[in-house]
Amino acid sequence: MALIDLSSPVDATFWEPDPVVHEVMTPAEGAKHMCAEMLEHLGLDLDPSALPGGEFLNNDTFTLTVHTGTHVDAPAHYGSTASYGTPKTIDQMPLDWFQRPGVLLDLRGAGAPRVGADHIAAELRRIGYRLRPLDIVLLRTGADAHLGTPAYFSRFTGLDASAVHLLLDQGVRVIGTDAFSLDAPFPHIIEEYNRTGDPGVLWPAHMVGREREYCQIERLGNLGALPAPFGFSVTCFPVKLARAGAGWTRAVATVD
Repeated sequence: MALIDLSSPVDATFWEPDPVVHEVMTPAEGAKHMCAEMLEHLGLDLDPSALPGGEFLNNDTFTLTVHTGTHVDAPAHYGSTASYGTPKTIDQMPLDWFQRPGVLLDLRGAGAPRVGADHIAAELRRIGYRLRPLDIVLLRTGADAHLGTPAYFSRFTGLDASAVHLLLDQGVRVIGTDAFSLDAPFPHIIEEYNRTGDPGVLWPAHMVGREREYCQIERLGNLGALPAPFGFSVTCFPVKLARAGAGWTRAVATVD
């Protein structure tokens, strides 16, 4: 059995719309911190120099959003209300959605910022695969080649509402992409709206989540390492962040 990492890193050196802050506490600083905390909260006095090498444990503090790095969007991310009831937060999602057979669809040659149901159906026919309920569908757009740069947020292909409905009609509940968003890039969406005045072009893939319950995995990586478009399983359990609209995940493919 081979394990393939399908995750992109959280890296404070990357360009991000919401910059990541990474603060490092060294082992020496950790010793001073621990001794100070014990004195303040427990009344226990220990000199940091008593510890071997004057060091205790290091620590890292990251300041970031739940949409940084590879993460799973919960239905609550799409809006405060939904036609099917109160949208669930990430800690309420059923775990059995996140360890399932996977199928990889290649959108790199789409030549468009957004594709519809016809394109997805054609790609499924090309690879000879029939979707099954709870399959995890992964979209390879090639966006991860630009990871860490501004281009990562504008050079990829997303889905329109019809594509999402097609997948959900077949019982899919988790759709993943190696791009920043399951929708088209933000510049395209805004330009299209300004040109047409049609609110239906504003993040249609996300808006489907107000009609039907499903999750997205955004910012996957390394999809090119998968040896075939199917015949593998995906594990992508989201971190259990109480009442959050998303949670980070270390997505991994298992290949027999």
